[in-house]
Amino acid sequence: MRKYLKRGGLAFALALLVLSLVNASWLAPDPVGAPKLIAHRGLYQLYDKAGVGRDTCTADRIFEPYHPYLENTIESMLRAQKLGAWLVEVDIAPTKEDELVVFHDWTLDCRTEGTGEVRDATLAELKALDIGHGYTADGGKTHPFRGKFKGAMPTFAEVLAALPPRGRLMVNFKSKDPAEADLVALELRKAGRDPVKAGDGFYGHPGPIDRIREFYPDAWAWSQERAKQCSKDYVAYGWTGYLPQSCRGETLFVPLNYQWAFPGWPNRLIARMEAHGGRVIVIGPIGKNRLRGLTLPEQLTEIPDSFNGYVWVEDAFTIAPALYPSFDDRTVEEWEASEAALKQRRARNRD
Repeated sequence: MRKYLKRGGLAFALALLVLSLVNASWLAPDPVGAPKLIAHRGLYQLYDKAGVGRDTCTADRIFEPYHPYLENTIESMLRAQKLGAWLVEVDIAPTKEDELVVFHDWTLDCRTEGTGEVRDATLAELKALDIGHGYTADGGKTHPFRGKFKGAMPTFAEVLAALPPRGRLMVNFKSKDPAEADLVALELRKAGRDPVKAGDGFYGHPGPIDRIREFYPDAWAWSQERAKQCSKDYVAYGWTGYLPQSCRGETLFVPLNYQWAFPGWPNRLIARMEAHGGRVIVIGPIGKNRLRGLTLPEQLTEIPDSFNGYVWVEDAFTIAPALYPSFDDRTVEEWEASEAALKQRRARNRD
């Protein structure tokens, strides 16, 4: 009996050793590139997330403003890109006549002086609204943006026309309707923009995501449902060295406070995802509130130096300069080379 127990113990120890080596990050290839920030809503006014649901108005619970930008405006997007955002997330919605506007909410009641659903309004009606009307940080005593953003709701076409060289978008489908992907593809064709070459991405409900993949099979298109499933499956099975089918060609979330739960993190996990056409996004800590991005520059220090994927950011106004401190002075060519420059800086720091 003792002999069998010893053999069993030895086999178990060998198995643990093999699995440890299989998932050893330090034995994996050093990832190529640098982290790339995704600026959620461009630059926007942060708000108290306590008790926020899908339909909660957030404009009337903002913190005291410390920058002049509102989400999904062209000025917000351009500034986020100038600060160093690799991708700027925007929300699209069709109008009554199937034009596309860039606006976050399903309805107009929260942020504007209008009422009803965005989809029930004409483009002319939406262009007449003040999208800064409903913002307040003191319970309605003052409205710091009221009257300053009248007519500022952009069309998707206007956003595409305003993008600087190398400007990239992460387009969010708020609806489950696949037909909205048709409208996006139409506007991209009108603008002469190939999202694969431009480096754009798409996310939302599987319906429009599957449809946009029909137009652009090689584009980065993902749904939160599938990303969550990939993340759960990888935590469950990644320790075996096997990349689950749900992760192949898909997107994986790594919450800042659960990095320890992902086998082979970071280098081995990155190598597995890259080998199967997948991408990795580091998101903010998860808990009782829904998933969200980073809100503090200090959180960047919690991400491994070798990470070369994407970082979902809520407060790009403060976080982007922390990662790209001199980005304002860079030329377009220097922006293109920023990944290599950051990689070299990390290598010097490790030596």
